[in-house]
Amino acid sequence: MNIDNTQSQMRKGILEFCILSVIKRGEVYPSDIIEEMRAAGLQILEGTLYPLLTRLKNAEMVTYRWEESNSGPPRKYFSLTGKGEDFYKELEQTWNELSNAVNTISTKPL
Repeated sequence: MNIDNTQSQMRKGILEFCILSVIKRGEVYPSDIIEEMRAAGLQILEGTLYPLLTRLKNAEMVTYRWEESNSGPPRKYFSLTGKGEDFYKELEQTWNELSNAVNTISTKPL
């Protein structure tokens, strides 16, 4: 088995939840999402983030607005929709259940 592949698959499984966790706190610019995730130890590339944001927008989980920038082109700022907030709550519950189960199993003494 390839540990790098297994680790990558584990990260991909929680990526959407982490991105929505950042967005739920308020409007956010994509580079801020990348910065916060990297600061937490999760590596994400723009080539991964932007398609995911597009998919979330098409599913009506997030919306965005354009804002003019003094230092370049206009910027997209993302926020959760009502549907996205409901979806996030379900993901959060699932994460808590999985996290608790994995912790229980992985820390059980011999």
